[in-house]
Amino acid sequence: MYKFFIRRIAFGIVIIVLGAFITYAILRMIPVSYVEAKAMGLAQRPGSKPYHEWLEQLNAIYKFDRPIPVGFVGWLGDAVKGDFGDSWVFTVPVTDYFKSVVGYSVILFLTTLVVELLIAIPLGITAARKQYSRTDYTVTALALMGISLPSFFFASVLRYFFSIKLQWFDVYGITGRNHMFYGFWGQIGDIAMHLVLPSATLMIMSIGGLMRYTRTNMLEVLNADYIRTARAKGLPERRVINRHAFRNTLIPLISYFSYLIPAMVSGFLVTETIFSIPGIGNAGYTAIILGDIPFVMFYMTFSIILTQVSLIIADLMYAVVDPRVRVN
Repeated sequence: MYKFFIRRIAFGIVIIVLGAFITYAILRMIPVSYVEAKAMGLAQRPGSKPYHEWLEQLNAIYKFDRPIPVGFVGWLGDAVKGDFGDSWVFTVPVTDYFKSVVGYSVILFLTTLVVELLIAIPLGITAARKQYSRTDYTVTALALMGISLPSFFFASVLRYFFSIKLQWFDVYGITGRNHMFYGFWGQIGDIAMHLVLPSATLMIMSIGGLMRYTRTNMLEVLNADYIRTARAKGLPERRVINRHAFRNTLIPLISYFSYLIPAMVSGFLVTETIFSIPGIGNAGYTAIILGDIPFVMFYMTFSIILTQVSLIIADLMYAVVDPRVRVN
């Protein structure tokens, strides 16, 4: 297991480097030069240096005056040290701005994930136990809606009904206008109220696939011979489901989680932007739209790292869930 863990980490590092190189190469090859636009904007400030000096300086800082492979090696050397440069849009070091906004995204992610697990897995199991019943059809219809409809549609519908029509929540933002006048717990409650609709949007996006995946795998397990044997022995149905069937359903679910977490984080790009949540997704969207190359490189690299970490954790969890899984 130790050797497998080392090999898996080494393979993940290779994937991260290759993914970062592809992102860097694409940014270098796009027809629009954000460096020239940035240099032009800096040169128009009162008392600033001329345009060509800014252009040379920016190209030297971000290694754009070198071939793509050489420039990427230079960028990678700085990135390993934790230096991703200064954000052009947010005018602070990229890592500093990331630290200031990632907290909201973490809270949003954990809230959505916990609620999703508490709803999707029990509903998927119930649909499998009551196959072809009204409950099964309802769960399947909800799952298909969650899979098919895009996140911006759910976000717009939720905001229209609950923010504009019913006025239960604010239309956008992470805090209300009276946030500073509340006590500690009042401020926590204010932030929580502003995260309800974004969490609901992300949950609806991913809960459908998880429900359907749980139902499909539970149906396969319930038709296995050892489940019929357990029932023939007179074991209670609750114990058959929880102790025998669900444990074997966890193996494919772990594989699904390894892709669900990065997919949910990528959904922050749209959801946080629609609800104006100052998280990493909103920052990434702003950086992409305005051509903030340093932050875009950091955001894409962060997404690749998150995906690889999720896959590594999933590979290691297989042996924890099922002792039959062993690595040579």
